[in-house]
Amino acid sequence: MASISSSPRTVEDIFKDYSARRSALVRALTNDVDDFYAQCDPEKENLCLYGHPNESWEVALPAEEVPPELPEPALGINFARDGMNRKDWLSLVAVHSDCWLLSVAFYFGARLNRNDRKRLFSMVNDLPTVFEVVTGRKPVKDKPPVESGSKSRNNSKRSIDGQPKSISKLIEENYEEEEDEHGDTLCGSCGGSYNSDEFWIGCDICERWYHGKCVKITPAKAETIKQYKCPSCSTKKGRQ
Repeated sequence: MASISSSPRTVEDIFKDYSARRSALVRALTNDVDDFYAQCDPEKENLCLYGHPNESWEVALPAEEVPPELPEPALGINFARDGMNRKDWLSLVAVHSDCWLLSVAFYFGARLNRNDRKRLFSMVNDLPTVFEVVTGRKPVKDKPPVESGSKSRNNSKRSIDGQPKSISKLIEENYEEEEDEHGDTLCGSCGGSYNSDEFWIGCDICERWYHGKCVKITPAKAETIKQYKCPSCSTKKGRQ
């Protein structure tokens, strides 16, 4: 449906494209909702909701070319219209619209480097989702940052049998708790921010966290350590 002959290249350009498409979809599902609802006739063929870079929206059939120039929105949104509560149906369309917006943004951002992709997602994440706007839900605010020296670990990195545990393993057990506790954690070696996709290990002496790769500790090796001491704490003890 949309041409990518002049596709955005920079983080700023991609975000501008994302914002324009998002505004169009929000308008379709709020201010223009009656018109949108009427256009989604269940008797018609598979229909999609598109948001365009000029901030216009469109209910139309999916692109005929295979593969399409851009990722396609959810197909057949009209079929469920009369079988659901109106608010629930609009919420469902909103969720699929959020998914489509992200897929388009990161389709354009596929050639960005890691830091630029992270910056793009941060910019996108600062905006309320279409779902949040349509349902009236307020985004959950982040907790104010706490100085690293005053963080309370509550011995949460220890397992029941006293073995040290990685952050990734803790997340599997209690995702929400770990997101709050480790969201602003920095590696004591390289200073990098916490990422749940990487293996981390905590020092039992100073209670600082480290990338496993920075201190040369693998997940398998961590399971055999009863009390982990980071390089800094190990050096201090050797000098005493």
